[in-house]
Amino acid sequence: MKVLMISTSYPEDERDWRGVFIRHLAGGVARRPDLLLSLWAPPGKLPPRVESVTTATEAAWLGSLMKAGGISHLMREKGWRGFDAPLRLLRMLWNTYRRETSADLYHVNWLQCALPLPADGKPVVVSVLGNDLNLLRIPGMRHLLRRTFLNRPVALCPNAEWMVPVLERAFGDLAEVIPVSFGIDSTWYDVQRTIVEPAEWIAVTRLTANKLGPLFEWSEPLFRHGGRTLHLLGPMQEQIAIPDWVRWHGPATPEELATHWFPRAQGLITLSTHSEGRPQTMLEAKAASLPIIASDMPAHATMIENGVDGFLCSDPTGYANAIAALEDGRTNISVGEQARKDALAKFGTWDDAGARYATIYHRLMTRAGRGH
Repeated sequence: MKVLMISTSYPEDERDWRGVFIRHLAGGVARRPDLLLSLWAPPGKLPPRVESVTTATEAAWLGSLMKAGGISHLMREKGWRGFDAPLRLLRMLWNTYRRETSADLYHVNWLQCALPLPADGKPVVVSVLGNDLNLLRIPGMRHLLRRTFLNRPVALCPNAEWMVPVLERAFGDLAEVIPVSFGIDSTWYDVQRTIVEPAEWIAVTRLTANKLGPLFEWSEPLFRHGGRTLHLLGPMQEQIAIPDWVRWHGPATPEELATHWFPRAQGLITLSTHSEGRPQTMLEAKAASLPIIASDMPAHATMIENGVDGFLCSDPTGYANAIAALEDGRTNISVGEQARKDALAKFGTWDDAGARYATIYHRLMTRAGRGH
């Protein structure tokens, strides 16, 4: 089966944190012997058996878009002047879909990338991420997507269950809504932790107000004079003032996280208020047996059983209690071990994710009368 995968995000090199999950997803799909994968995406090193179908012009523009922070960032920064970028993207996708006619099935990442699909009846799988739901608030967007989904087999695949009701209300009469968990690279399951003293905690995030949430406010009483250290890792995407008691290291590569930061940390902290599907960094932390303290929001609550394989908190008191609990060595080890078991059982590896998608591909092809 020939699958055309579409993504507007992809890592430029091994140090690039952007779109790493797309590279892993493409690799997991391409390793299937029953599938041939073509990828339209920004430039970067491709996994084996993945063929790029991005033209030089398209690659150059997508690369510059990535450097500018992506479409959502451009539109936030430039307002109405930023609308040129999504319009140009849609034109490129329109041309790509009509150029790559040999594809049997489309695998589209992000709902907006489905808008220019041709009315050719071919099946489409859409990986839906949390920020996709913001798109549905734009007037007329649901109607445009519904028209795109008519007269073809469609599977909308959010990477977290909390998005299912929203998608079913909008498209349930036209599409199957099938949650599909992303996988976790096997590197993370091999991490062996040796906690250092005094306690070192890490937060791995893009630096935006929503992604940080109340991290600085809630942490200051605990970290400024508490003997413990908060390390912040991630790229500055908004002009954020970082307190002097926080140690900011800039972005870290997956290798740096797996070999240096995760093994020595007391735990991972994420107090994000940003709508997202299932954060990949949290999956990787669970696989590495690194306990997580997270804000109590739907994306996090689907991943963490409070007090069992991590902690959810909704106020400074709950946050302080979670910090104290995980600074007990026996509790820390117990929670971390349970997190790793849960990650392996529920999410597995990227090959497992590839198998989950392959099952959906074949089912849609059978529905289309093009069984493989």
